[in-house]
Amino acid sequence: MLCCGVSLCQQRSSVKECIVRINNLEVNSSAIEHIPVLAKTLAEQINLPQDAVMVDATIGQGGHSLLFGQNLGPEGTILGLDVDKKSIRGAQSKLENLACKLILVHSNFSQIAEKLREHDIKEVDFILADLGFCSAQVADAEMGLSFLKDMPLDMRIDKRLKTTAADIVNKEDEKSLADLIYNFGQDRASRRIARFIVQHRKSQPIATTGQLAAIVSKALGQPQTKRKMKTHPATRTFQALRIAVNNELENLEKLLDSAPALLKKNGQIAIISFHSLEDRLVKNSFKQNEKEGIYKIITKKPIVPTRQEIMQNRRARSSKLRIAQKQ
Repeated sequence: MLCCGVSLCQQRSSVKECIVRINNLEVNSSAIEHIPVLAKTLAEQINLPQDAVMVDATIGQGGHSLLFGQNLGPEGTILGLDVDKKSIRGAQSKLENLACKLILVHSNFSQIAEKLREHDIKEVDFILADLGFCSAQVADAEMGLSFLKDMPLDMRIDKRLKTTAADIVNKEDEKSLADLIYNFGQDRASRRIARFIVQHRKSQPIATTGQLAAIVSKALGQPQTKRKMKTHPATRTFQALRIAVNNELENLEKLLDSAPALLKKNGQIAIISFHSLEDRLVKNSFKQNEKEGIYKIITKKPIVPTRQEIMQNRRARSSKLRIAQKQ
Protein backbone atom coordinates (compact mmCIF):
# COMPACT_ATOMS: atom_id res chain seq x y z
CA MET A 1 0.00 0.00 0.00
CA LEU A 2 1.09 3.58 -0.56
CA CYS A 3 2.20 5.70 2.36
CA CYS A 4 -0.02 8.56 3.47
CA GLY A 5 0.64 12.20 4.32
CA VAL A 6 -1.62 11.97 7.38
CA SER A 7 -1.79 9.33 10.07
CA LEU A 8 -3.44 6.07 9.06
CA CYS A 9 -5.94 6.53 11.87
CA GLN A 10 -6.93 9.98 10.60
CA GLN A 11 -7.24 8.74 7.04
CA ARG A 12 -9.39 5.75 7.98
CA SER A 13 -11.63 8.08 9.99
CA SER A 14 -12.05 10.31 6.95
CA VAL A 15 -12.70 7.31 4.70
CA LYS A 16 -15.31 5.97 7.13
CA GLU A 17 -17.09 9.33 7.08
CA CYS A 18 -17.16 9.28 3.28
CA ILE A 19 -18.42 5.69 3.21
CA VAL A 20 -21.21 6.67 5.59
CA ARG A 21 -22.19 9.43 3.17
CA ILE A 22 -22.14 6.96 0.28
CA ASN A 23 -24.22 4.46 2.26
CA ASN A 24 -26.71 7.19 3.08
CA LEU A 25 -26.86 7.98 -0.61
CA GLU A 26 -27.66 4.32 -1.30
CA VAL A 27 -30.61 4.44 1.08
CA ASN A 28 -31.98 7.75 -0.20
CA SER A 29 -31.07 7.43 -3.87
CA SER A 30 -33.50 7.73 -6.74
CA ALA A 31 -33.90 5.00 -9.33
CA ILE A 32 -31.20 6.58 -11.49
CA GLU A 33 -28.67 7.52 -8.78
CA HIS A 34 -25.42 5.67 -9.34
CA ILE A 35 -23.93 3.81 -6.40
CA PRO A 36 -20.14 3.32 -6.64
CA VAL A 37 -19.28 -0.39 -6.69
CA LEU A 38 -16.87 -1.90 -4.13
CA ALA A 39 -16.25 1.56 -2.64
CA LYS A 40 -15.61 0.32 0.90
CA THR A 41 -13.25 -2.38 -0.35
CA LEU A 42 -11.26 0.12 -2.42
CA ALA A 43 -10.97 2.45 0.56
CA GLU A 44 -9.56 -0.40 2.64
CA GLN A 45 -7.07 -1.45 -0.05
CA ILE A 46 -5.76 1.89 -1.34
CA ASN A 47 -4.16 4.58 0.83
CA LEU A 48 -3.12 7.74 -1.02
CA PRO A 49 -0.83 10.52 0.23
CA GLN A 50 -2.34 14.00 0.34
CA ASP A 51 -0.31 15.09 -2.69
CA ALA A 52 -1.22 12.04 -4.78
CA VAL A 53 -2.04 12.24 -8.47
CA MET A 54 -4.98 9.97 -9.25
CA VAL A 55 -6.53 9.09 -12.59
CA ASP A 56 -10.17 8.05 -12.46
CA ALA A 57 -10.34 6.57 -15.94
CA THR A 58 -14.13 6.26 -15.78
CA ILE A 59 -15.17 9.22 -13.63
CA GLY A 60 -18.89 8.55 -14.12
CA GLN A 61 -20.93 10.37 -11.48
CA GLY A 62 -17.78 10.87 -9.37
CA GLY A 63 -18.56 8.43 -6.55
CA HIS A 64 -15.17 6.74 -6.40
CA SER A 65 -13.27 10.01 -6.88
CA LEU A 66 -15.25 11.59 -4.03
CA LEU A 67 -14.16 8.74 -1.78
CA PHE A 68 -10.44 9.27 -2.48
CA GLY A 69 -10.61 13.01 -3.05
CA GLN A 70 -11.69 13.57 0.56
CA ASN A 71 -8.13 12.70 1.61
CA LEU A 72 -6.27 14.77 -0.99
CA GLY A 73 -4.99 18.22 -0.13
CA PRO A 74 -4.53 21.27 -2.39
CA GLU A 75 -1.33 19.71 -3.73
CA GLY A 76 -3.19 16.57 -4.85
CA THR A 77 -4.77 16.05 -8.28
CA ILE A 78 -7.61 14.02 -9.75
CA LEU A 79 -7.68 13.63 -13.51
CA GLY A 80 -11.08 12.24 -14.47
CA LEU A 81 -11.87 10.81 -17.89
CA ASP A 82 -15.23 9.85 -19.35
CA VAL A 83 -16.74 9.45 -22.81
CA ASP A 84 -20.17 10.57 -21.58
CA LYS A 85 -20.55 14.36 -21.41
CA LYS A 86 -23.50 14.05 -19.02
CA SER A 87 -21.33 12.09 -16.59
CA ILE A 88 -18.63 14.76 -16.77
CA ARG A 89 -21.18 17.41 -15.77
CA GLY A 90 -22.45 15.22 -12.91
CA ALA A 91 -18.92 14.60 -11.63
CA GLN A 92 -18.11 18.31 -11.78
CA SER A 93 -21.07 19.08 -9.55
CA LYS A 94 -20.27 16.31 -7.07
CA LEU A 95 -16.53 17.01 -6.80
CA GLU A 96 -16.32 20.79 -7.12
CA ASN A 97 -15.80 21.34 -3.37
CA LEU A 98 -12.79 19.03 -3.04
CA ALA A 99 -9.56 20.68 -1.90
CA CYS A 100 -7.47 18.99 -4.58
CA LYS A 101 -7.02 20.06 -8.19
CA LEU A 102 -9.73 18.57 -10.39
CA ILE A 103 -9.26 18.05 -14.14
CA LEU A 104 -12.18 16.57 -16.05
CA VAL A 105 -11.69 15.49 -19.66
CA HIS A 106 -14.20 14.23 -22.23
CA SER A 107 -12.10 11.33 -23.47
CA ASN A 108 -11.89 7.57 -23.68
CA PHE A 109 -9.45 5.99 -21.23
CA SER A 110 -7.60 4.45 -24.16
CA GLN A 111 -6.11 7.97 -24.56
CA ILE A 112 -4.88 8.17 -20.95
CA ALA A 113 -1.22 8.72 -21.85
CA GLU A 114 -2.05 11.49 -24.30
CA LYS A 115 -4.33 13.30 -21.84
CA LEU A 116 -1.75 13.13 -19.05
CA ARG A 117 0.86 14.65 -21.39
CA GLU A 118 -1.55 17.44 -22.35
CA HIS A 119 -1.81 18.39 -18.67
CA ASP A 120 1.94 18.04 -18.06
CA ILE A 121 1.55 15.04 -15.74
CA LYS A 122 4.38 12.51 -16.15
CA GLU A 123 3.56 9.90 -13.50
CA VAL A 124 0.62 9.07 -11.25
CA ASP A 125 0.10 7.34 -7.91
CA PHE A 126 -3.14 5.58 -8.74
CA ILE A 127 -5.18 4.56 -11.78
CA LEU A 128 -8.76 3.42 -11.23
CA ALA A 129 -11.18 2.12 -13.86
CA ASP A 130 -14.74 1.01 -13.10
CA LEU A 131 -15.80 -0.68 -16.33
CA GLY A 132 -19.51 -0.73 -15.54
CA PHE A 133 -22.06 1.78 -16.77
CA CYS A 134 -24.22 3.75 -14.38
CA SER A 135 -27.91 3.63 -13.60
CA ALA A 136 -28.50 7.02 -15.21
CA GLN A 137 -27.07 5.73 -18.48
CA VAL A 138 -29.31 2.66 -18.43
CA ALA A 139 -32.34 4.87 -17.85
CA ASP A 140 -31.31 7.40 -20.51
CA ALA A 141 -33.37 6.83 -23.67
CA GLU A 142 -30.65 8.50 -25.77
CA MET A 143 -28.22 5.75 -24.79
CA GLY A 144 -30.48 2.89 -25.89
CA LEU A 145 -28.95 0.40 -23.46
CA SER A 146 -31.99 -1.08 -21.76
CA PHE A 147 -34.16 -3.99 -22.86
CA LEU A 148 -36.61 -3.26 -20.03
CA LYS A 149 -37.85 -0.11 -21.76
CA ASP A 150 -38.38 0.55 -25.45
CA MET A 151 -35.64 2.95 -26.59
CA PRO A 152 -33.92 3.80 -29.87
CA LEU A 153 -31.36 1.04 -30.51
CA ASP A 154 -28.21 3.12 -30.12
CA MET A 155 -25.83 1.90 -27.34
CA ARG A 156 -23.16 4.54 -28.01
CA ILE A 157 -21.85 5.77 -24.67
CA ASP A 158 -19.71 8.22 -26.63
CA LYS A 159 -21.96 10.02 -29.12
CA ARG A 160 -18.94 10.89 -31.26
CA LEU A 161 -18.88 7.28 -32.44
CA LYS A 162 -20.47 6.69 -35.83
CA THR A 163 -21.87 3.14 -35.66
CA THR A 164 -24.96 2.34 -33.57
CA ALA A 165 -26.33 -1.03 -32.49
CA ALA A 166 -29.15 -0.54 -35.00
CA ASP A 167 -26.56 -0.22 -37.77
CA ILE A 168 -25.03 -3.55 -36.77
CA VAL A 169 -28.22 -5.59 -36.43
CA ASN A 170 -29.66 -4.23 -39.67
CA LYS A 171 -26.55 -4.36 -41.87
CA GLU A 172 -24.24 -7.18 -40.77
CA ASP A 173 -24.67 -10.57 -42.45
CA GLU A 174 -25.97 -13.51 -40.47
CA LYS A 175 -22.58 -15.15 -39.88
CA SER A 176 -21.00 -11.89 -38.69
CA LEU A 177 -23.89 -11.31 -36.30
CA ALA A 178 -23.64 -14.84 -34.94
CA ASP A 179 -19.88 -14.53 -34.42
CA LEU A 180 -20.30 -11.17 -32.67
CA ILE A 181 -22.97 -12.48 -30.28
CA TYR A 182 -20.91 -15.60 -29.54
CA ASN A 183 -17.54 -13.88 -29.11
CA PHE A 184 -18.69 -10.83 -27.13
CA GLY A 185 -21.87 -12.19 -25.54
CA GLN A 186 -20.73 -15.79 -25.03
CA ASP A 187 -24.19 -17.00 -26.03
CA ARG A 188 -24.25 -20.56 -27.37
CA ALA A 189 -27.51 -19.81 -29.18
CA SER A 190 -25.83 -17.07 -31.21
CA ARG A 191 -26.55 -18.68 -34.61
CA ARG A 192 -30.24 -19.06 -33.85
CA ILE A 193 -30.47 -15.48 -32.53
CA ALA A 194 -28.71 -14.14 -35.62
CA ARG A 195 -31.05 -16.10 -37.88
CA PHE A 196 -34.12 -14.66 -36.16
CA ILE A 197 -32.69 -11.13 -36.40
CA VAL A 198 -32.02 -11.46 -40.14
CA GLN A 199 -35.47 -12.96 -40.78
CA HIS A 200 -37.19 -10.13 -38.91
CA ARG A 201 -35.30 -7.30 -40.59
CA LYS A 202 -36.36 -8.53 -44.04
CA SER A 203 -39.86 -7.27 -43.31
CA GLN A 204 -39.07 -4.41 -40.92
CA PRO A 205 -35.87 -2.66 -39.75
CA ILE A 206 -35.02 -3.23 -36.09
CA ALA A 207 -35.06 0.27 -34.62
CA THR A 208 -35.66 -0.08 -30.87
CA THR A 209 -34.36 -2.03 -27.89
CA GLY A 210 -37.83 -3.44 -27.31
CA GLN A 211 -37.99 -4.88 -30.80
CA LEU A 212 -34.59 -6.53 -30.46
CA ALA A 213 -35.34 -7.90 -26.99
CA ALA A 214 -38.57 -9.45 -28.28
CA ILE A 215 -36.78 -11.05 -31.24
CA VAL A 216 -34.07 -12.57 -29.03
CA SER A 217 -36.65 -13.78 -26.51
CA LYS A 218 -38.58 -15.46 -29.31
CA ALA A 219 -35.41 -17.04 -30.69
CA LEU A 220 -34.68 -18.56 -27.29
CA GLY A 221 -38.25 -19.69 -26.73
CA GLN A 222 -38.69 -17.33 -23.79
CA PRO A 223 -41.47 -14.82 -24.53
CA GLN A 224 -40.88 -11.64 -22.52
CA THR A 225 -44.31 -11.85 -20.93
CA LYS A 226 -43.73 -15.41 -19.66
CA ARG A 227 -40.07 -15.51 -18.76
CA LYS A 228 -38.84 -18.28 -16.47
CA MET A 229 -35.14 -17.37 -16.63
CA LYS A 230 -33.55 -15.30 -13.87
CA THR A 231 -31.53 -13.41 -16.47
CA HIS A 232 -33.33 -11.73 -19.35
CA PRO A 233 -32.78 -13.77 -22.53
CA ALA A 234 -31.52 -10.70 -24.38
CA THR A 235 -28.80 -9.90 -21.83
CA ARG A 236 -25.91 -11.55 -23.69
CA THR A 237 -26.94 -10.16 -27.08
CA PHE A 238 -27.18 -6.64 -25.66
CA GLN A 239 -23.78 -7.06 -23.99
CA ALA A 240 -22.23 -8.18 -27.27
CA LEU A 241 -23.63 -5.25 -29.20
CA ARG A 242 -22.61 -2.72 -26.54
CA ILE A 243 -19.04 -4.08 -26.54
CA ALA A 244 -18.88 -3.91 -30.33
CA VAL A 245 -20.39 -0.43 -30.63
CA ASN A 246 -18.08 1.08 -28.00
CA ASN A 247 -14.90 -0.91 -28.84
CA GLU A 248 -14.76 -1.79 -25.15
CA LEU A 249 -12.23 -4.62 -25.18
CA GLU A 250 -9.86 -2.86 -27.57
CA ASN A 251 -9.94 0.29 -25.43
CA LEU A 252 -9.34 -1.72 -22.24
CA GLU A 253 -6.29 -3.36 -23.81
CA LYS A 254 -4.90 0.10 -24.63
CA LEU A 255 -5.41 1.26 -21.04
CA LEU A 256 -3.71 -1.83 -19.63
CA ASP A 257 -0.80 -1.46 -22.06
CA SER A 258 -0.32 2.22 -21.18
CA ALA A 259 -0.55 1.93 -17.40
CA PRO A 260 2.91 0.58 -16.45
CA ALA A 261 4.74 3.55 -17.99
CA LEU A 262 2.40 6.03 -16.28
CA LEU A 263 2.57 4.71 -12.71
CA LYS A 264 5.16 5.89 -10.21
CA LYS A 265 7.21 3.32 -8.31
CA ASN A 266 4.79 1.74 -5.81
CA GLY A 267 1.87 3.29 -7.68
CA GLN A 268 -1.23 1.13 -7.99
CA ILE A 269 -3.81 0.26 -10.62
CA ALA A 270 -7.27 -1.02 -9.74
CA ILE A 271 -9.75 -2.33 -12.32
CA ILE A 272 -13.37 -3.25 -11.61
CA SER A 273 -14.73 -5.52 -14.34
CA PHE A 274 -18.22 -6.89 -14.88
CA HIS A 275 -17.91 -9.88 -17.18
CA SER A 276 -15.37 -12.59 -17.90
CA LEU A 277 -14.04 -11.04 -21.13
CA GLU A 278 -12.95 -7.90 -19.28
CA ASP A 279 -11.67 -9.79 -16.25
CA ARG A 280 -9.59 -12.12 -18.41
CA LEU A 281 -7.85 -9.18 -20.09
CA VAL A 282 -7.07 -7.59 -16.72
CA LYS A 283 -5.86 -10.86 -15.16
CA ASN A 284 -3.60 -11.70 -18.10
CA SER A 285 -2.15 -8.20 -18.29
CA PHE A 286 -1.35 -8.14 -14.57
CA LYS A 287 0.20 -11.62 -14.73
CA GLN A 288 2.37 -10.73 -17.71
CA ASN A 289 3.60 -7.55 -16.05
CA GLU A 290 4.32 -9.45 -12.83
CA LYS A 291 6.28 -12.05 -14.82
CA GLU A 292 8.38 -9.24 -16.30
CA GLY A 293 9.03 -7.75 -12.85
CA ILE A 294 6.94 -4.63 -13.52
CA TYR A 295 3.97 -5.33 -11.23
CA LYS A 296 3.31 -7.06 -7.97
CA ILE A 297 -0.24 -8.41 -7.96
CA ILE A 298 -2.00 -7.35 -4.74
CA THR A 299 -5.16 -9.39 -5.31
CA LYS A 300 -4.16 -12.97 -6.08
CA LYS A 301 -7.84 -13.66 -6.61
CA PRO A 302 -10.35 -10.98 -7.62
CA ILE A 303 -12.25 -9.29 -4.81
CA VAL A 304 -16.02 -9.61 -5.19
CA PRO A 305 -18.83 -7.71 -3.41
CA THR A 306 -20.31 -8.92 -0.15
CA ARG A 307 -23.86 -10.22 0.02
CA GLN A 308 -24.80 -7.03 1.85
CA GLU A 309 -23.47 -4.81 -0.95
CA ILE A 310 -25.31 -6.87 -3.57
CA MET A 311 -28.52 -6.47 -1.58
CA GLN A 312 -28.00 -2.69 -1.49
CA ASN A 313 -26.83 -2.42 -5.09
CA ARG A 314 -27.84 -5.22 -7.44
CA ARG A 315 -25.58 -3.87 -10.19
CA ALA A 316 -22.58 -4.87 -8.07
CA ARG A 317 -23.38 -8.59 -8.25
CA SER A 318 -21.05 -9.44 -11.14
CA SER A 319 -18.23 -7.03 -10.28
CA LYS A 320 -14.64 -8.16 -9.73
CA LEU A 321 -11.79 -6.01 -8.45
CA ARG A 322 -8.13 -6.63 -9.28
CA ILE A 323 -5.25 -4.50 -8.00
CA ALA A 324 -1.57 -4.43 -8.97
CA GLN A 325 1.37 -2.33 -7.76
CA LYS A 326 4.25 -0.94 -9.83
CA GLN A 327 7.64 -2.25 -8.67
